[in-house]
Amino acid sequence: MTATMGDIEKAAGVLRAGGLVAFPTETVYGLGANAEDPAAVTRIFQIKGRPPSHPLIVHLGGAEQLDDWVADVPAPARLLAERFWPGPLTLVLPRSSRVPLQATGGLETVAVRVPDHPVALALLSAFGGGVTAPSANRFGQVSPTTASHVRAEFGEDAGFVLDGGACRVGVESTIVDATGDVPSILRPGGVTREDLQEVLGHPLEVPAAARVRVPGQHPSHYAPRARVVLVDPEQVIVQAELAQEQGHRVGVLVPPSLAGAPVKAHAMVAVPGSMAAHARGLYGFLRELDQQGCDLVLACLPEERGLGLAIANRLRRAAGPRTTA
Repeated sequence: MTATMGDIEKAAGVLRAGGLVAFPTETVYGLGANAEDPAAVTRIFQIKGRPPSHPLIVHLGGAEQLDDWVADVPAPARLLAERFWPGPLTLVLPRSSRVPLQATGGLETVAVRVPDHPVALALLSAFGGGVTAPSANRFGQVSPTTASHVRAEFGEDAGFVLDGGACRVGVESTIVDATGDVPSILRPGGVTREDLQEVLGHPLEVPAAARVRVPGQHPSHYAPRARVVLVDPEQVIVQAELAQEQGHRVGVLVPPSLAGAPVKAHAMVAVPGSMAAHARGLYGFLRELDQQGCDLVLACLPEERGLGLAIANRLRRAAGPRTTA
């Protein structure tokens, strides 16, 4: 079911009244509140079980609103906004006084983006302001890419849920620190490093540890209930059999190189060869293995170029500090 204009107007009213709205973007579903309402923003942290020091993203209706929400926009940030908005790119910039510290985790920077989804853009237009929204899931767990995921995660706590179908990208936005003259990638995501570098005309670093707190950088994040372990493709068959012998209910994200191979496991999901399809389906795959009752998931990292960089980042975060078998 796709949200109607009546649903969107009702959702905008919920936001104005200080309530929460779950809504689709091209990346994942977000749990949104009026970005200028500290009490509503605080409610997001309470519902998610999210640490209050963990910043949120402010979603805007268009790039022309950028100067209303940030104190300074360096030239590279302006260029990136013009090229990639609407789209899965988040820019970290100095906050304006319009943004409450509750939304920034107490930081003097704010993360902002313009989503590329008709329902999200219609909601932002009807509401007329910024909407602060992290992913619509319990903190640290698998992000939702359908409205049914949101309802299964939160039940009535989700507030008003706008259904916009399955998310097109499937992994969160790329976060870029654009506070200075030389941007850097704080979280790989739906806009690839290669595309960013082409626009900026120079290489971009992906620091091992971000100097600015941003969403998705907790040691364990994007994680299913099952423990995720990363293995080399040539070790998948052996590790799955060994774990089964040890009494685990093993789920395997079978890489394309092992398509059709006799992998012994409790449940298996074949990973698509296309990076776009892999990214779009990743969180659904992890949820499916949870639903199959797996307590251990074996996964392989893709080549870290294009969307493969974002997929590898999510799998490492899902695995947590202990990432390999």
